[in-house]
Amino acid sequence: MSFSRRNFLIATGVAAASTTVLSACSSGNSSSSGDTGKQGAAKAQTATVKIGTAEDSKGPAPEVSGAKKGGKVYLLNDDDFSHLDPQRVYYAWNSLAAIVLSRTLTGYKVNDDGSMTLVGDLATDVGTMKDGGKTWTFTLKDGIKWEDGSDVTVDDARHGIERAFASFITEGATYVPNWLTGTQDYRKSYPGPYDGKHLKSIETTGKTITFHLSEARPDFNYVLAMHSYAPTPVKLDTKQNYDKKPVSNGPYKIQSHVTDKSMVLVRNEHWDPNTDPIRNAYPDEFDFTFGIQADTAADRIIADTGNDQYAVSWRTVPQAKVPQATAKAKDRLFEGLSSGTSVYWINQTTVPDMKVREAIIRAFPTAAIRSLQGGEHRGDYATGIMSPLVAGYKSQDVWGKLKNPAGDPAAAKAILQKAGKLGTKIVYAYQDDPIQAKIKVVVQNALTAAGFTVVTKAVDSTTWYDQTGKLNSGFDIFWGGWSSDWPTGYSVFQPLFEGDQVRDEGTNYCHLKNADVDAAIKAATAEVDQNKANEMWAALDKQVTELGTFIPDVYMKRLYIHGSKLGNLKMDPNFDGCMLYKMYVKA
Repeated sequence: MSFSRRNFLIATGVAAASTTVLSACSSGNSSSSGDTGKQGAAKAQTATVKIGTAEDSKGPAPEVSGAKKGGKVYLLNDDDFSHLDPQRVYYAWNSLAAIVLSRTLTGYKVNDDGSMTLVGDLATDVGTMKDGGKTWTFTLKDGIKWEDGSDVTVDDARHGIERAFASFITEGATYVPNWLTGTQDYRKSYPGPYDGKHLKSIETTGKTITFHLSEARPDFNYVLAMHSYAPTPVKLDTKQNYDKKPVSNGPYKIQSHVTDKSMVLVRNEHWDPNTDPIRNAYPDEFDFTFGIQADTAADRIIADTGNDQYAVSWRTVPQAKVPQATAKAKDRLFEGLSSGTSVYWINQTTVPDMKVREAIIRAFPTAAIRSLQGGEHRGDYATGIMSPLVAGYKSQDVWGKLKNPAGDPAAAKAILQKAGKLGTKIVYAYQDDPIQAKIKVVVQNALTAAGFTVVTKAVDSTTWYDQTGKLNSGFDIFWGGWSSDWPTGYSVFQPLFEGDQVRDEGTNYCHLKNADVDAAIKAATAEVDQNKANEMWAALDKQVTELGTFIPDVYMKRLYIHGSKLGNLKMDPNFDGCMLYKMYVKA
């Protein structure tokens, strides 16, 4: 198992550069004392997701109050983008740039309050579904062009899907290739378009493209918002070299890109805002500088001199810098709920007794853990695995964690004693870094006070998911973070709780095999009415929480800082970073 999937998060308590798709939002003041008592009852920030209409899908995007066109923005980054070829984009980090270069059939219109509407981006609407979700049809809008002035066609849309089958595309999401061929070994069914053959499961006519799926996917229009499924121009495809300079159909194009040093985006004069309901695109230019560490970027932006007045760091403010940033640049900080949820998994195979699992959950020192990772900047206390940014989310405090996030070892010990399980051995695994070492101590103390015999094991963070993904890891409790690939419940519950995923290098980390849960996943997946499906996913969130499969931790947040000459800095709720297409340069 690798970190190539967008879903995986890291646990580290320092918001620094990471090769994972999403680094944990752990910035904040580690001395925060707001994690007991009153803070424990705080409700998580929520954002709704609705399915838009053809009218919602029309451009231009709603204007930002006070914004004007023009100016240059400077981006201070530690790492370069690993891929910009849309078919190789899966990391949320890469999508932050891809969204202004590569438009998709559908996309999300993000409102000022963080709520989202699924709309047609390249398509006139969010698609027409038939056969219970096995057949989907989309029609392209008029007036959408590539940066060379040529039209974006349905052949290009089909090509973007088909080239994902090519052997050199190894990083993108695989959902759609799986569903178009009916197998996870999809390359044996179709090798890609470069021998002149097309997938029989995709039809194109005029400006219409139709997908014939092997299984019902009523949420397929959400899935197509992923950049892995963006069009690529048939005539301009340079295969492996396309990653170096992909052709834009969005508001910006790549003027120059020196790997690991710099990248400059300038306006794409062929982008028509009247076709785009999502992007505003106010600045004339974005200049990226790579190789700047998060600490250095924070210091420069806090100082707010020269070009740094027009700068933003794409990494979260390091925990050690939060007090200084809050004191000197409070009006230039912006924070948002990320798409990730942090939990501590309980291995159902090694901890089969529900009373033992309940005792663990009751004793767990969630407040102390959050305090060590930045307090309220780490995130809002979680009640389940389903993020508030997933459609249908409900706060369901099964274990009373909002009322008492500090945990109750005495109550847990009473549960253990009544069950005759005092002294039960628990193996707690943790990532081998300074913050997690401190967390290990508070966890060990709480569980020991609850009557457990605790054994701790340090694991190298670079192999964390490799180790925790093993069936015979021997770990009873360990951290895990997860982010949905699109904001419905499928890409949360199917990977994490379906019985078939209980295997070496599987993603069912709690090792749950439960026929009722499998049936609930299957039923919610097949539900055509997405409003009903959302209710079913919320019910499933409560179901797996009640089974003691994990200890809820936090709905993760991210904290950023920007220069004084930039306005309307917002976090993209899908990609956990700054939205290029909503900000503007002040006069």
